[in-house]
Amino acid sequence: MTDKQAIRQAGPASAQATELTEVELVWIEKQIEHWIRFGHETSERLIDRRRRCVSFAPESVFALIRWAANRFGTVSSHLYVVRTVRPGCGFQTVPSVTPGGEILLHVASWPKVERVLSHIDAIEALRIDPCAVAPDHWRHLHNRLATGEPPRPYTLARHRAWLKRHEVSQ
Repeated sequence: MTDKQAIRQAGPASAQATELTEVELVWIEKQIEHWIRFGHETSERLIDRRRRCVSFAPESVFALIRWAANRFGTVSSHLYVVRTVRPGCGFQTVPSVTPGGEILLHVASWPKVERVLSHIDAIEALRIDPCAVAPDHWRHLHNRLATGEPPRPYTLARHRAWLKRHEVSQ
């Protein structure tokens, strides 16, 4: 096989790889813990025993939690709900996410992270995949938490309305 043939064969696979959004996850027990709360991973790659990389297809939604502590307790905690973007589209940078994505929700501080986690649990209790929730709802939740206001719950009726709106717009 010539070099040109090898390049041609590698082209589509490498083009597909650049479309993916990669998230590097670190787990050093009780020091640094990064994990995915929800999302449909397309692949996973182990880097070493404490780090791994997961990939998401374009326009996927996932939740990333980043937590760090020292001997005195929690130093930082963040939760991001991110929608991945297609190549060539604009995006926001997110720590550990390459290249980045559209941030639908971001909260910092463990009490706010816990509120979002309980909100996600309530959505899952309705048997709704959090990945399929209307992006506007994640923005709503972000804005309400930022202003200290209680967010509206996500209901089956809201979800059905979102699905119909999404179907019509496509």
